Amino acid sequence: MEECAGRRASSRQSKREKIRTGTAEADIRKVTMAMTGQSSFSSMSNHTKERVTMAKVTLENFYSNLIAQHEEREMRQQKLEKVMDQEGLADEEKRVRRSQHALKETEFLRLKRTRLGLDDFESLKVIGRGAFGEVRLVQKKDTGHVYAMKILRKADMLEKEQVGHIRAERDILVEADSLWVVKMYYSFQDKMNLYLIMEFLPGGDMMTLLMKKDTLSEEATQFYMAETVLAIDSIHQLGFIHRDIKPDNLLLDSRGHVKLSDFGLCTGLKKAHRTEFYRNLNHSLPSDFTFQNMNSKRKAETWKRNRRQLAFSTVGTPDYIAPEVFMQNGYNKLCDWWSLGVIMYEMLIGYPPFCSETPQETYRKVMNWRETLIFPPEVPISERAKDLILRFCCESDHRIGASSVEEIKTNLFFHGVDYNHIRERPAAIPIEIKSIDDTSNFDEFPESDILQPTASVVTNHSEADLKNKDWVFINYTYKRFEGLTARGAIPSYMKSGKR
Repeated sequence: MEECAGRRASSRQSKREKIRTGTAEADIRKVTMAMTGQSSFSSMSNHTKERVTMAKVTLENFYSNLIAQHEEREMRQQKLEKVMDQEGLADEEKRVRRSQHALKETEFLRLKRTRLGLDDFESLKVIGRGAFGEVRLVQKKDTGHVYAMKILRKADMLEKEQVGHIRAERDILVEADSLWVVKMYYSFQDKMNLYLIMEFLPGGDMMTLLMKKDTLSEEATQFYMAETVLAIDSIHQLGFIHRDIKPDNLLLDSRGHVKLSDFGLCTGLKKAHRTEFYRNLNHSLPSDFTFQNMNSKRKAETWKRNRRQLAFSTVGTPDYIAPEVFMQNGYNKLCDWWSLGVIMYEMLIGYPPFCSETPQETYRKVMNWRETLIFPPEVPISERAKDLILRFCCESDHRIGASSVEEIKTNLFFHGVDYNHIRERPAAIPIEIKSIDDTSNFDEFPESDILQPTASVVTNHSEADLKNKDWVFINYTYKRFEGLTARGAIPSYMKSGKR
């Protein structure tokens, strides 16, 4: 009896093991088939689907990183050889330079393995704030170098479905190593936030500059427009569409030259159009944001009074968005040139052409641009300027730049511009910088608790939940070669008091 019972128990256990093993093997087969494109997700459990996605993302990122690291190392070596040839160095000097470069590469590999976090930076001042986070001026403790740290709350990114956007921004900042794009040196994360460590551009942004001035001269407008054309083209050459060209995203360096920033809405890496940014057009603006029966001077004053509030809100402003983007029927890189035309109008007239009391009215004006795009007679501008604005703000099929960027660069408005040396020459409006951490060209912001877990975050997102969701931010960490190998500390005489 006992022997029979034992055999039955052993048989049941064996069956259970077979069932478990069979289920596991089935899941493994499903995972393998899904990763190799042989099966759809439809027959899998949600748990298995998530595991498959995590595995795919992990493997794809691992191998793409290996390839990218190898290509970057080769590129740095080729750049060194080219520079040495241009300098006409002797063989012995070349050998010494190669040896120094090899030591830097070794140091870079060692430093890449070290964990970078908030403790490596000292926060000096809040210099910007938006709907999903803020920007702080920070100083790296070991080198004294000053950076702009963009902080984004993970919980908000997940809740507002912004993960794809912030992923695109990080990837583009890694790839777009250009004089015309704000440089990102590091990116990392913790349980609560994502961090982008970027070069600090003390000149502020074009929005602040335009708010200080009534209007810009055509000479100054020509300079800023020409530089922005080159900046946008540098993104287009990489296969990206910015989609959010506006004065807030045109930053100015210490010499007053333009650099493009904020690639949260940039597309090109993925074919799907992201529509979240355009969903909330029903939100009303402040009641004093009115434009009926106003002359151009009062329009400009009202626009500037309310412009900053728009910059900090989740709604933003649809003033710079091309009509084809609103229609969601498909668009291309030409939508960025429309936005540039709106900025040019604002530079010369003092406010954008479609500004209205509400976003809905602005949207209506943009869609009916043939009737609403008018030039106020009390603010005279040249025919060349008018013509270029109208070439930017027109049907996409006939928009300037459709054939190539050369069509824009050779327009009569840009007559006399030396594109090859424009960045080496003085800016149209000089920037006064007193120290490496001068923030006089930025607004004042109160301190915040973004670096501390809030009660709402703890309530709505448990630690386990945040950990489970963290895989969507996998491979977010990045360290740039120039950032890690520039070890020399800032001389003390260049430092100023903290703000």
